[in-house]
Amino acid sequence: MSTDQPDEIELIEEAVGRRLQDRGETLSVAESLTGGLVCSRLTDIPGASDYFDRGVVAYSNTAKQTDLGVSRETLDADGAVSESVAGEMARGIRDTAGTTWGVSTTGIAGPTGGTEEKPVGLVYIGVAYAGPWGSGSSFTRVDRHVFDGDRLTVSQQSATQALVALEDAIKAVETED
Repeated sequence: MSTDQPDEIELIEEAVGRRLQDRGETLSVAESLTGGLVCSRLTDIPGASDYFDRGVVAYSNTAKQTDLGVSRETLDADGAVSESVAGEMARGIRDTAGTTWGVSTTGIAGPTGGTEEKPVGLVYIGVAYAGPWGSGSSFTRVDRHVFDGDRLTVSQQSATQALVALEDAIKAVETED
């Protein structure tokens, strides 16, 4: 009996790694609520050292400032769980590491800490691309998500979505090449 299904389904971290390797690009990650899950998934893939540079778990506001260059003004005005902070985190890790891509996660995994304005499960994922100098093609994108589930489920969904967002951004750049 034959099936039309492949023997193996490619994991998102494998797909991202393959794309980065094929393009000769590098990646760094800044995590808050995911606490290293994105980095762990990336480094579980053989050959990750070809494209993965570093990860920073910047859980506190102080760490976001000192390790990623997130401004105090942004943290004061918008809070750590915000579109602006996710963008600064992604740009900060990309630029301090000198990599092609920077990815960030910030959010509220719960079970406490949520408000009506910022509920438990609220997550911002940033992706920053460093285009070739002088090309004007560098960008930062931030997506907002609200995930359901307990703390671990929210963190795992966030890590997966960060990798999906990165793959989508790489695909977008590939279509412009």
